[in-house]
Amino acid sequence: QVQLVQSGGGLVQAGGSLTVSCTASARTFTTYAMAWFRQAPGKEREFVAAISGNTGISLYADSVKGRFTISREYGKKTVYLQMNSLKPEDTALYYCALRPGVPVRTASYDYWGQGTQVTVSS
Repeated sequence: QVQLVQSGGGLVQAGGSLTVSCTASARTFTTYAMAWFRQAPGKEREFVAAISGNTGISLYADSVKGRFTISREYGKKTVYLQMNSLKPEDTALYYCALRPGVPVRTASYDYWGQGTQVTVSS
């Protein structure tokens, strides 16, 4: 069973930066991808970014492209989301996710973290 443990997040003013991280424990897969999703109150969960655990190839939502950077530590099965130029509309609960295979933008990930709150004040 794969467990994802998240850390980071918090409260920041608009224009500031935050980093959230996620580490996968126990077994993973020969080919796997990790991703970040977010869910704001009253809204559906949405894709933010994803990365291949093997190749490092990444995907981004248009709303965060150029401001957020997803990266991974290959041997540690850890993924980071560096968030810069944060906006109040980035406020949400951020979830880490993992799936066997390649990164995708849909929520078809098998394992999910517990969620980390990111709040951006105006």
